[in-house]
Amino acid sequence: MITQITKGIKISVKTSFEGTFLKNYKIHFAFGYRITIENQSKDSVQLTSRHWQIFDSLNDIEIVDGEGVIGKKPVLKPGESHTYSSGCLLTSPIGAMRGHFNMVNFTSTRRFRVMIPTFKFHAPFALN
Repeated sequence: MITQITKGIKISVKTSFEGTFLKNYKIHFAFGYRITIENQSKDSVQLTSRHWQIFDSLNDIEIVDGEGVIGKKPVLKPGESHTYSSGCLLTSPIGAMRGHFNMVNFTSTRRFRVMIPTFKFHAPFALN
C-alpha cells in the first residue's frame, strides 16, 4: 500500500491486476485500485474534483479530470474516511497513475489540493 499526507489528508492506495481481455481487436490489461481518503486534520473538508495522469508504457500520458470520485463528493469530518474502488485499462502490462484531489476546507472556505502518490501497475507476469 502507498500512502501520502497533504495538509492533514491521508491518501492510501492499493492496486490489483484484474486480468486481460480483447477490446477493438487489441489486448488490454485491466487494473484496479482502492483509495482511502482519511481526514486527519481538525477541520471538515469536501472532495470536489479529481485530476489524474495515467501512464501506459506503450502510449502517451492520458489526462483525466472530473467531478468528485465515482459520482460522489464526500464530506469528511475530522477522523472520518472515505474508501472507493475504481480501475483503468492499459494497452501494456506496466503503467502508473498519479494526480490530486481538489478539496475545500469548510472552516476557512479555502480550496486546496491533496496529492495522490504515484502508484504503479504491473501484471504478475511482466518484468520491470
